[in-house]
Amino acid sequence: MKTLKVPYAPSLDGLELSEAATRMETCALRQSIDVINWKEFSYKPVVAFDIARGDRELYLHYFVRGLSLRAMAGKDGEFVHPDSCVEFFMRQEDNLNYTNFEFNCIGTCLASRGEGRHNRIPFISDEYKKIRRNTTVQSPPFAEKTGIYDWELTVAIPFELMGLNASKLPEKIRGNFYKCADETAHPHYVTWNPIALPSPDYHCPEHFGELYF
Repeated sequence: MKTLKVPYAPSLDGLELSEAATRMETCALRQSIDVINWKEFSYKPVVAFDIARGDRELYLHYFVRGLSLRAMAGKDGEFVHPDSCVEFFMRQEDNLNYTNFEFNCIGTCLASRGEGRHNRIPFISDEYKKIRRNTTVQSPPFAEKTGIYDWELTVAIPFELMGLNASKLPEKIRGNFYKCADETAHPHYVTWNPIALPSPDYHCPEHFGELYF
């Protein structure tokens, strides 16, 4: 099981996300999303993320370089996993419910809560509005483009949306980070923490790693 320590960087609070992304170069922890769990999906784009926390939000800055670029989902709540997509799943150590935060390359988000893949509780509009996002692919939705593309996405997720008390964070939470693009010419399912399942499945909290605060 992988572990990481989330750096405390209160200087990020209140910054525009483009500026926060630059500052995270020196104050955040960088990790790679590079585990191929299923040999039938062997394509592996270059993917990394920076992670840090302020007093109210968790900051994530994703870096992606790979084949094809797709962003058909343009409205929060739509499925983004068929697109060029990065994801963060988390749960509290003592809670069976977990929360998924999924983003395509233009920043569209799908988020929900629940114990398993089915019967999840979707985020409502007011919750989506609290998730700050900035992407280098600032565009309306578009069909797949072929070629090699580089893109970055920065997000700031309020701790309250993760079910956490910002003034009294736990010692650790469980979580995993993913990269996928189900409906592109080069589908892939790459993870931060390994997943020991026979077929691609990100809704598996038993395979989350540990994130220490």
